[in-house]
Amino acid sequence: MKEWLGLLARLVTGAVWIVAGAVKLPDPAQSVDAVRAYQLLPGSLVQPVGQLLPVIEIVVGATLVLGLLARGSAIVSALLFAAFIVGIASAWARGISIDCGCFGGGGYDPDATSQYPWEIARDAALLLASLFIAWLPSTRVALDGLLFGRAPELEGS
Repeated sequence: MKEWLGLLARLVTGAVWIVAGAVKLPDPAQSVDAVRAYQLLPGSLVQPVGQLLPVIEIVVGATLVLGLLARGSAIVSALLFAAFIVGIASAWARGISIDCGCFGGGGYDPDATSQYPWEIARDAALLLASLFIAWLPSTRVALDGLLFGRAPELEGS
């Protein structure tokens, strides 16, 4: 059963990453502005992080959906979600009202603070899903099993 839950966690988390990255990829300047709005990184890091983040999100999402190097991808996913939670909580604590930029957008939003609890809860759930994937030795329907022989036992399926 846990292998099927792992598959579900992989597909949902991977799809979230793919959508988040794909929405941001066409407009790198907007992604950079979203990173800048958090006021957490030194100016020299804002542009590279803002431009690379959508690519990293798509790669992490694709590897999770495919079940390719799933444990490593899940760890990267968990670290990203932890960083996003810290970023949103930091903006909230400092009274900065910005769109999270999670699915495009970003920058000042006068109504953003009412969304912070939901965004933190969503990212916390996806962080837990990522940790669950990293904890599992294998999940169903994964390229890891095909390539590295780590397929879950079929008994009791």
